[in-house]
Amino acid sequence: MPPAPKLQPALFGGLFIGVLSALPIINLGNCLCCLWVVGGGALAVYLMQQNYPYAVQTADGALVGLLAGLIGGALCGLLVIPIALAFGPMYQSIIQRALENNQDMPPEARTIIENMARGGVIGAMAIIGVFVRAVVFAVIAMLGGLLGVALFKKKDLPPPGTAEVLPPVTP
Repeated sequence: MPPAPKLQPALFGGLFIGVLSALPIINLGNCLCCLWVVGGGALAVYLMQQNYPYAVQTADGALVGLLAGLIGGALCGLLVIPIALAFGPMYQSIIQRALENNQDMPPEARTIIENMARGGVIGAMAIIGVFVRAVVFAVIAMLGGLLGVALFKKKDLPPPGTAEVLPPVTP
């Protein structure tokens, strides 16, 4: 029995995760039980099952979901950087207005927020965010892969490696 192909479904699942998780406003779907991440893991299993003649095993579903999450997390982290740069001035003005409207903020907190708004910290946080997203998305997409196995596994196929035993023919 050949192993189920995992790379192409993981790439498509990761693309689904990365793009939808990086787009402003659309990324709010991840606030709803990590919708895009779980959906990308399940999508990867669905695509794998469509191109595989046997029922997908649970371990294969978990692995393809994990790979999709790694790819999607890294892609999302890389896409967020130019989006943050494009919207950076708008974010800075929002932070500045919040600081001006909140005069009773402790000076230490005000200093920390002002330093973060300058941009140097934002770049470092974006780089760290690539790795953090990849790890977190990998775990959550693996759960999506397990959900995908439960939803999309072909149930009418014998397990791989077993021959179907027919009852003896009696005359």
